[in-house]
Amino acid sequence: MKQVMVRRFDPSHVLRLIAEEKCTGMSLVPTMANALLNCPDLGKFDTSTMREIVLGGAASSPELVCRLEQAFHCVVGAGYGLTETCPVATGARTKSTVVYTGEEDRLNHLASTGWPLPGCEVRVVDLQMKDVPRDMQTVGEIVIRGDLVMDGYFKEPKATEAVMTDGWFHTGDMAVWDEETYLQIVDRKKDIIISGGENISSIEVERAIFAHTAVLECAVVSSPDPQWGEVPAAFVVLKPGQQLNEQQLCEFLQGRIARFKMPRRIQFSEMPLPKTGTGKIIKRELREGLWSGRERRIQG
Repeated sequence: MKQVMVRRFDPSHVLRLIAEEKCTGMSLVPTMANALLNCPDLGKFDTSTMREIVLGGAASSPELVCRLEQAFHCVVGAGYGLTETCPVATGARTKSTVVYTGEEDRLNHLASTGWPLPGCEVRVVDLQMKDVPRDMQTVGEIVIRGDLVMDGYFKEPKATEAVMTDGWFHTGDMAVWDEETYLQIVDRKKDIIISGGENISSIEVERAIFAHTAVLECAVVSSPDPQWGEVPAAFVVLKPGQQLNEQQLCEFLQGRIARFKMPRRIQFSEMPLPKTGTGKIIKRELREGLWSGRERRIQG
């Protein structure tokens, strides 16, 4: 099997390599996938050999899966894992016991965290390590057990002890699940916005914003608020040549998310959002700009 590696992700270069090397599969973080979809050279190269695209590293959306399917005419699905799980634990591949109720349901499943890989046990638990109801509503933490889980952090026994409970690794990711063990990540513990006692998933708000055709990328973080403790703040980058203002975006979001989840602050930027070397958006930098100078982080 040939593997085609790139030192730095460049959308045009990747499209060229797919055509030249006749690539059949690729793994992308959502920001990379989005860059390919908005690359001016998309359509100039033959990508018909592509059979499968796997999304990971950050939350995907049904809209992103749909756009990739339309652009590359291949199987698209999300996966999930961590460095501590070497690194993949679940995949949103099709399951023989699951019958989709329609196109929306199919895309939702493919964009989800998926279900466990063979040899991997995954649960969603409460603070007492008891399974939360499989109702896709009750939020708990994802814990993982299996041969794929690390033995521990190198020469850091206390750090290892902090994330392990009877062989179960605590991921720090909050999720819901169903009877088929399909998981849907709600947020990282540290990224959940607590506004007036209500938990708001930043990922849910981001998916709703990204569904707008004018949006290139976005991120939602907590912002201080004197009344509610903290409220959602959105950072939005538009596609070249597109126009969108705060009022138009809020009107678009109505009916897609609950009113208390609506971003109270929206900042449009012409510059790309800060990212790691692997393309993940660095939310802490965005959050720090809003909370800088405050002695404590309020959680309302």
